[in-house]
Amino acid sequence: MRRFIDSVRAGTSLTYSEMREATNAMFSNDSNDIEIADFLLALSTKGETIDEIAALVEVLKENATQIPTSTSHVFDNCGTGGDGSQSFNISTTSSFVLAGAGLKVAKHGNRSISSRTGSADVLEELGISLDFQPREVDELLKQTNIAFLFAPHVHPKMKKIQGIRKSLGKPTIFNIIGPLTNPISLTSQLVGIYRQDKLMDLAAVLHRLGRKRAIVLTGAGGMDEASLAGDNRLVLMNEGDFIPFTLNAQDVGLSYAPLEDIRGGEAQENAYILKNVLHGEPSPYLDTVLLNAGIGLFAAGVASTIQEGVHQARKSIQTGRALSAMESVVAYSQNRIHQEVNT
Repeated sequence: MRRFIDSVRAGTSLTYSEMREATNAMFSNDSNDIEIADFLLALSTKGETIDEIAALVEVLKENATQIPTSTSHVFDNCGTGGDGSQSFNISTTSSFVLAGAGLKVAKHGNRSISSRTGSADVLEELGISLDFQPREVDELLKQTNIAFLFAPHVHPKMKKIQGIRKSLGKPTIFNIIGPLTNPISLTSQLVGIYRQDKLMDLAAVLHRLGRKRAIVLTGAGGMDEASLAGDNRLVLMNEGDFIPFTLNAQDVGLSYAPLEDIRGGEAQENAYILKNVLHGEPSPYLDTVLLNAGIGLFAAGVASTIQEGVHQARKSIQTGRALSAMESVVAYSQNRIHQEVNT
């Protein structure tokens, strides 16, 4: 491990194979916490490359719980977190809208790290289980169009790294790769990141990971979700072509709203907001979800434009299909709890 630390500290980027070797060393018992911390800090200071990000993600996926699915086209809409906006759970709410619109969504997420309420926190408040087994994930995708993958549950080897990350108190490469580590073989994806300088890099990594089509975005105000508060910066990756563009909420028929209008709170409050959105209650919360779900439907290739995606997202809510998707996952979760109690 020490040779990789020295190399990176000297400003030399690691090759793909070197980064794979370094990552495997991190997860082994041969590396101590100090060495891992030194390596992560050196990478962050130098700046992570496409090869380094891709290699780390590939090793993480290889060491994750394997989840084979009988569904051929699976989507995820997960942000990196870390934007400090204290917004409600936008991508989690949007995931039910996407499922209601017909997408198969494998939503990868975690508890709160930098925000007040992470996706897992609000799902738990809704009554949704966090420990679905691979067979159950496949069943949920077939029955409800949506399943949730709790990151610590599917990435058991990350437990060693989590304590080190907390002790550092600084962003590292792990702060930008979360959405890339979904263990399911996704065909398309929407990734939000608060760092605009990494948009093209993450789009390139998604191509290397086998995505046919994807969008990476940084929202107005530095959010890891699309925002109503100004210009959002996006990169569309389509079969290896990379197309950067800018999108404003007004471009797709939605109204401007400042970031403070979409603030969230604790899990109970965010669950309340989520349900109100799925019931179609007009608000900046609803418009933010329509925007993000619309981008997701375009990223998946089922909408020909983002404006058409917003229309499909609105229809998913108005017909009750988005709410039904949520209620179906809650019912599935409660049924499995009932069965466990009675066995």
